[in-house]
Amino acid sequence: MKKLIALTLAGVMTAAMVTGCGSSSETAAEAPAETEESTGEAEAPAETEEGAEDAQEPSGDSDVAYVQEKGTLVVGITDFEPMDYKDESGEWIGFDADMAKAFGESLGVKVEFVEIDWDNKILELDGKTIDCVWNGMTLTDEVKSAMECSNAYCNNAQIVIVPADKADQYQDTDSLSELSFAVEAGSAGEEQVSALGLNFTPVKAQSDALMEVAAGTSDAAVIDSLMAAAMVGEGTGYADLTYTVGLNSEEYGVGFRKGSDLASALNEFFASSYADGSMLECAETYGVQAAVIEQ
Repeated sequence: MKKLIALTLAGVMTAAMVTGCGSSSETAAEAPAETEESTGEAEAPAETEEGAEDAQEPSGDSDVAYVQEKGTLVVGITDFEPMDYKDESGEWIGFDADMAKAFGESLGVKVEFVEIDWDNKILELDGKTIDCVWNGMTLTDEVKSAMECSNAYCNNAQIVIVPADKADQYQDTDSLSELSFAVEAGSAGEEQVSALGLNFTPVKAQSDALMEVAAGTSDAAVIDSLMAAAMVGEGTGYADLTYTVGLNSEEYGVGFRKGSDLASALNEFFASSYADGSMLECAETYGVQAAVIEQ
């Protein structure tokens, strides 16, 4: 059933191959004092390192080298099946999680997953508490202006979730005006309901938005179509919910600190993993192969 839903949802999404932002280089934590620019955004000596980490402009050092020296790639995520979620043993799995592990292996580093407040993702990235945001992140104008982005790798859409027994009442945007929505704070879903002038309550995660609808505390939710394919409808934990209106079409990308050369390294990894079939094989494991964009 999940695969059937995924194929249905794929019709909502744009199949075009569109690339994300370009890349350059990013300040690393170990940058020497003599590289400091007059802007004050480069790395300072050890005693002022904390302040220097807030810099958003590159000073000529490599983020790839920074990650390899510390031996870990710290990935910011939320609990978002089928992209990032925990299995029965508590290990993070999913299409994004598995691809992140493979990318880390290609760099010779371990991958550490950190759950973040999605609304604070840019602050977490710039503060160097994480090295990238890899969690079904829509390539919005805000994201692309604040982060160094990878090429787009998956198609997606924002869709309306309602109780299945009320779905026939909500089949177009005009019918949504009286509903109260739950949406993830800082998400593409929040952007869509805001643009439509709908009444909504921000919640921490898309999974929380689903719980609000299931509990009856919100009339509807707006979530990613790929998440809906895995979590909503017959055979899922939310069998009494369904999707109705598709609000847009969009693409996923991975975000790094502005100027980070990790973005170009990931683009190369995406291209090679698509070419050798490992990317599509991973996608098939989680039923998202119809959404993958050719690299």
